[in-house]
Amino acid sequence: MEYKIKFESSKGLKLTGTVTVPDDLQTGKKRPGFIVLHGFGSNSNASNTVSPCRMLNDWGYVTLRFDMRGCGNSEGDFGRIICLEQVDDARHALSYFLSRPEVLTDCVGLMGSSFGAAVALYTAGIDKRPAAVVSSVGWGNGETKFRAQHSGSKAWKRFADMLLAGAEHKERTGESLMVSRYDIVPIPEPLREHLATKSVMEFPVETAQSMFDFKAEEVVGNIAPRPLLLLHAARDSVCPAEQSIELFKHAGDPTELHLLADSDHFLLAEDNIRVREILKGWLDRYFPVDGR
Repeated sequence: MEYKIKFESSKGLKLTGTVTVPDDLQTGKKRPGFIVLHGFGSNSNASNTVSPCRMLNDWGYVTLRFDMRGCGNSEGDFGRIICLEQVDDARHALSYFLSRPEVLTDCVGLMGSSFGAAVALYTAGIDKRPAAVVSSVGWGNGETKFRAQHSGSKAWKRFADMLLAGAEHKERTGESLMVSRYDIVPIPEPLREHLATKSVMEFPVETAQSMFDFKAEEVVGNIAPRPLLLLHAARDSVCPAEQSIELFKHAGDPTELHLLADSDHFLLAEDNIRVREILKGWLDRYFPVDGR
């Protein structure tokens, strides 16, 4: 059963989403659930959002996927992506989801890919309500992530100059300097086909600055003793695997880290049997569908 829903975030913004309830859930009964967060400038129809929701539904979990403000069909200035504002959206999504009659209120987890994973980690690091977190190719330190993505002195100078030019432009004109998504996060050509329809292709420079300043690694240790699963492609061509390794070092028990050699950045969009096995085994151990 699929429900198209709307809920309100801060500043009265209406966010759109989809709640999916497993077919075998009887009326009046409750199940554990997951909120699955989309990636950078993407939306809830992305393959690495829809696919894990479908997988979780098949295993008996209730799911919510939604468009962050400024993304997809949600309200907000299209393309204005600010990390802490998306954390705010995730927390409002959590409040909405916990009010659903199908959901066990003490058994809601967060799952995200890439940017969505960073938001999920930070949200659970400052909010005690998420009962578990799954991070797929996430990142914990915006500055070190960007330095790896824009490697070499010329590339790094170009990126740093972009941030400086954006700040100067905003101060001089009062308006945001718009830049390409690939000037913020380079993605190899072969992987660009994974971008969802209606993905944001231009962002204000403030988006890049908010990501630069965002450090989920500073709060990831607060997730313990709630379970945390870190998944990453060992040779990720977009977000370096070192980001998840550093998150693992900052995290508490129980945390698992799995590096996969046969995948790339869009890990949850791929039909990877090993990913499914790891996730299913972890859920059975730490976050079983029967809620015990």
